[in-house]
Amino acid sequence: MKVRLLSCVLVVMLLATSFVGCSSKNDTNTSSDKAATTETGKDAGETEANKSGDKTIVTMWVMPNSGDPENNLKEVLAPFLEQNKDIDVQLTVLDWGSAWTKITTAATSGEGPDITQLGTTQVAAVAAMGALEEMTGIYDKFGGEEAFVPATLPTTQILGAGEERYAAPWFIDTRALFYRKDICEAAGVNPETDFETWDKFKAALEKMKGITVDGKEAAPLMMPGKNDWNVIHNFAPWIWGAGGEFIAADNKTSVVDSEEAYEGVKFYTELATEGLMSMAALEKNSAEVEASFNAGEAAVIISGAYEIATLRREQPELAEKIGTAPFPAGPKGRYAFFGGSGLSVFKSSKNKEAAYRVIEYLMSTDAQVAYQRFCGNLPTVKAAYETEFVSEEPLREAFKTQLDFGKAYPSVAGWGPSETLLQKGLSNVWDNVMGVYGEYKPEQTKEFLKQTASECTIIYNQQ
Repeated sequence: MKVRLLSCVLVVMLLATSFVGCSSKNDTNTSSDKAATTETGKDAGETEANKSGDKTIVTMWVMPNSGDPENNLKEVLAPFLEQNKDIDVQLTVLDWGSAWTKITTAATSGEGPDITQLGTTQVAAVAAMGALEEMTGIYDKFGGEEAFVPATLPTTQILGAGEERYAAPWFIDTRALFYRKDICEAAGVNPETDFETWDKFKAALEKMKGITVDGKEAAPLMMPGKNDWNVIHNFAPWIWGAGGEFIAADNKTSVVDSEEAYEGVKFYTELATEGLMSMAALEKNSAEVEASFNAGEAAVIISGAYEIATLRREQPELAEKIGTAPFPAGPKGRYAFFGGSGLSVFKSSKNKEAAYRVIEYLMSTDAQVAYQRFCGNLPTVKAAYETEFVSEEPLREAFKTQLDFGKAYPSVAGWGPSETLLQKGLSNVWDNVMGVYGEYKPEQTKEFLKQTASECTIIYNQQ
């Protein structure tokens, strides 16, 4: 497939874009994750084949996916390196804030590592720059495409530009419902049935209004608003569940202002205006909301699988009072946001075969489970969900169920820069809900979505 380079304008915008679309576990889990952002390992500019005695040195860039990112990944790789004496892996942990600039620079200069982690929304952009090795032919090393959770596969391609794959899905970031069993019981709510659909979920929240925990009233639902790094992720399932999309079938027109998308946004945000979602919590970010939930201030939050590890580690007694449930179904279907990261090989790599062997190992069931025990997200290979990884932890069962209706953002080159515009537009929607512009007006939400769609369409047409 002939891949076109992005226009200069698009490249400049990409350089200003952070990893909004990839896993945000690093930001939403522990402070130690945030501290693990110093760059370590090999110099970023080294690209020539590297030999150390009889070993081939495979250079690899990753982001801080866990509390101790370099040592955690080294521990996962240890069995592979023990069995493959001819290979060593030299890791560089990139700071989240500078990672995208360094990766884009490597893509344009031809000087980068052998393997790089890419957020699921970033693969198409770097592939469109002609920087990534086409990996379709080596999927048989991973057990074929059928070895992966289906919703992860579109993120490895450029939507509408052929069947070629430029990454192997590495891990999944998705959100499900976390609820207090004691509050549900006190309110007469059965999570197994009352969280099935949007309407049932809303009715359950109504029942949970006014329920107290340890003498203080708990909000039925608590979610972060515009001050969060997951703004788009938090809206996406509501947009999809109402029949909306972000981009039209032509892959160039934003339809975030469609009537269907608007209905999803309206349903979600009006949970706050109707008193079912904490208005005060809309000033918080994900980490702060999770802390409030863990303190008994909310009956329900929508969070990632990393919240399980936080509960088990920091409040094991509370964890026994918590249940999880899949995201409720909307009028047009049931969807859960799927983000995460993949692993790609740069065309400039002089060690491609060794790099493929490393990636093949990281796609194995054992390595996938071992890595997510450190990271707290979810594996991409289906076989991992038949192991004790799920059976030993009942709170992961809802996340396993969500594999059947996970959905990722459109894998187009312009998605990265459009995230900045989507974040701004949806933040304006929250301002409308919170009364920043005066009394809440649904028609003002429509205007913000219309403006956002217009701006995003310009970006998508520069692909």
